[in-house]
Amino acid sequence: MRVTQMAAPLGAIVEDIDIRVIEGDGDSVKDEDVNLSTWQKLNQLFCQYHVLVFRNQDLQPDDHIAFARRWGELVKFPYGGLEDHPDIIELKNRGKSSDVNQHWHTDMSYNQAPPKLTMLYAHAAPEFGGDTAFSNQHLAYQDLSEGLKATLQNTTAFHTASGLARLYGQDEAAAPKATHPVLRSHDESGDPALYVCRAFTRNFTGWSREESKPLLDYLFSHSTSMEYQARHHWQAGDLVMWDNRSVLHYAVHDHGDDERVIHRLQVVGESTL
Repeated sequence: MRVTQMAAPLGAIVEDIDIRVIEGDGDSVKDEDVNLSTWQKLNQLFCQYHVLVFRNQDLQPDDHIAFARRWGELVKFPYGGLEDHPDIIELKNRGKSSDVNQHWHTDMSYNQAPPKLTMLYAHAAPEFGGDTAFSNQHLAYQDLSEGLKATLQNTTAFHTASGLARLYGQDEAAAPKATHPVLRSHDESGDPALYVCRAFTRNFTGWSREESKPLLDYLFSHSTSMEYQARHHWQAGDLVMWDNRSVLHYAVHDHGDDERVIHRLQVVGESTL
């Protein structure tokens, strides 16, 4: 296994590894020990770099699922999953106007226990464009002033999927909603991170929308500063996993109608409160 840092702020490329070899428990005690040791190393890298890229994988949906389950229970999707693998959602290029992920966000922060990680596998990717951008929220936290850190230390914020509900013509009042710390501690490393996003964060708890807006706008802008960012350019066979406790991401739609087919699944996380 060879590991190369992807960019200065975050990310690592893991090569010379077939993730199918470590997806199960092995056929012997020795195999189980090797698999566990490899997974522990990968999880250590994941907590360190927040985004891992595995090149040149040849996966079936069952392989994708088995590898993800190393990190925990999979998120159940009530609709939109593959017919034979409902834990996997297939993402296809349906045109820029239909792409709802063209914004900085952390996945499903409108749930009280958002998914801790998202794992995507590319079946087809454009030669140019279609990147996924990431922004390191531990670095965003570190660069806040001590005064602002103190102000936000015990502050929570309201997150809602009302915007998504409106987009899909659903009842906004029934959309999922949650409250999270603005400064979140990673439940494995303990490292603090900024935890707000323009897509889902509406206001600070106990503050009005008008009162919250100036500071939230500053935090939204600060959280995606260029020095915190890295981009992944997809190739068919890429398996990419990112830590929703640590990064924001943005699906860049600059590839026109070029084919892009990606399978997505997520692993259940813990409540932030």
